[in-house]
Parts: sequence; C-alpha cells; structure tokens
Amino acid sequence: MANRTRRPLWLKFFPKLPRMASEDFDIKYVAHLARLKLSPDEEKNLAAQLSHILGYIAKLKDVDVSGVEPTAHAFPLFNVTRLDEIRPGLSNEEALQNAPATANGLFVVPKIVE
Repeated sequence: MANRTRRPLWLKFFPKLPRMASEDFDIKYVAHLARLKLSPDEEKNLAAQLSHILGYIAKLKDVDVSGVEPTAHAFPLFNVTRLDEIRPGLSNEEALQNAPATANGLFVVPKIVE
C-alpha cells in the first residue's frame, strides 16, 4: 500500500479555502511551542493543515459584522450555579470520628516544616 497522507475531514467541506503562504509561519517554532517533536513528513503535513486553518480564519475576516453586538458567547449565558443556601453540615464529633489523631476537637497532623 502506498504511503499517502490523509486529508483532514474538514477539508472535504471547505475545499476552496485560501491557503496561507508557508512563509507566514514557522512550523518548527509552532512545534517547539507545543513541545512536539515532529519528523520532516509530519512537519510538512502539519504545515499544510495549519495553512488551511489560517486560510479559513483569513476568510472569516471578510465577514461583515458591523451590525453584530460584541459578546463573550454565541448564546446568552446565565449563572447556572445553585443559590448559596445554608444547609446542615457535620458536627465536630462526626467530622473527627474517623481521624487517626485528634486533640482539643481538632485534627492532629504531622509537622512538615522544620
């Protein structure tokens, strides 16, 4: 079987995106930042994929967003955490009942700082 590089799946849906020139970014520098050790074939493949991604981002810059209000999220988000309500907790005796060592109603832990 021939050694062929697989095309990314997303490229099937966006085949005519403009490619960014490989001189615009240094794939070895990007790999270094990501702490990746890449073979020359992997560098070539990753450079092509990154070029397509950056080309898509360049295409997004052409979209007219003058009537769109800036937001942090695409959908309005509301606080989804529960209300802070007082609820009964453990008593001091219940909290200490499985402790290996206690003194004066407190946990006794080994000293770690000399």
